[in-house]
Amino acid sequence: MQSENSPDDTSKLSNITNIICDSNQNQLAEAGSPQSIPADVVVRQATTDEHVIALWLHGRSSYTQTAYAADIQQFFKAVDKKLLMITLGDLQAYADALSDQGLKPASCHRKLAAVKSLISFSHKIGYLRYDVSKPLRLPKFKDTLSERILSETEVHRIIAAEPNPRNHLMLRILYAGGIRVSELCRLKWSDLQPRETGGGQMTIFGKGAKTNNILIPEPLWTDIIAFRNNAADPLPLFLSRKGGHLRPAQVWCIVKKAAKRAGISKAVSPHWMRHAHCSHSLDRGASIALVSATVGHSSIATTGRYLHARPSDSSSRYLDV
Repeated sequence: MQSENSPDDTSKLSNITNIICDSNQNQLAEAGSPQSIPADVVVRQATTDEHVIALWLHGRSSYTQTAYAADIQQFFKAVDKKLLMITLGDLQAYADALSDQGLKPASCHRKLAAVKSLISFSHKIGYLRYDVSKPLRLPKFKDTLSERILSETEVHRIIAAEPNPRNHLMLRILYAGGIRVSELCRLKWSDLQPRETGGGQMTIFGKGAKTNNILIPEPLWTDIIAFRNNAADPLPLFLSRKGGHLRPAQVWCIVKKAAKRAGISKAVSPHWMRHAHCSHSLDRGASIALVSATVGHSSIATTGRYLHARPSDSSSRYLDV
């Protein structure tokens, strides 16, 4: 057994040191002697607006990138300026223009938040000297979450109204897991595992690059296994007609048609099943921390919105009216 400082190890370390030294010498040769490099030199992280936007979007989900890119493209078309030339006045004028277009405050808030995020990021990496977006006030908007929460009866009517076995199972998983439509579409059979105590679990790789494991109750698990029919692990849980993953738009159509069959005239979407999961779980006694962990909320405050949207008590009940 060789000692801690064996000849082989010393040789390896020497080679690595030489490589590092050679690399440093090459960089100095390109930049000039150490004495000629100003002390305040900062490596630029980006040289163009396009480069900054690419860095800003990097690592986000494809859905987020698409939405943000559309909002930023609209902004640049409206102001017709480079990032370096944008002022707080430009941002305020754009905010006024969005409002004048009749957009809902929530939509204005989203578009302006994307612009603020880009400008703040540009300042953080040194591309902009000042964050001119910091004083910009985002518009307030009414929280309409309560309008998008289905009752338990409505959810079961929607599920029961779906005659297609695949789509029927899909609706049940959306509700039982509280997962996002993008997460449902990405599910593969390898993401599902049985539990020794009964039922199973599914591993979700969701928003913010979070990995989450969600338990599947026994009755639903039994139906999932029956539906599998010896499908291989790499295959999508829900196949499209072409044999690939379903697209979110296809799931939207399935949910909307099922809601229509159930006689529900509301603009139901797959995300409404997630809202229903959170609200109904809390109503039935699940802790706010458990619900937050299950659905992968970024904070408990997000989950707490469901308590405010569907309160179990209110001071109005204590008045004689």
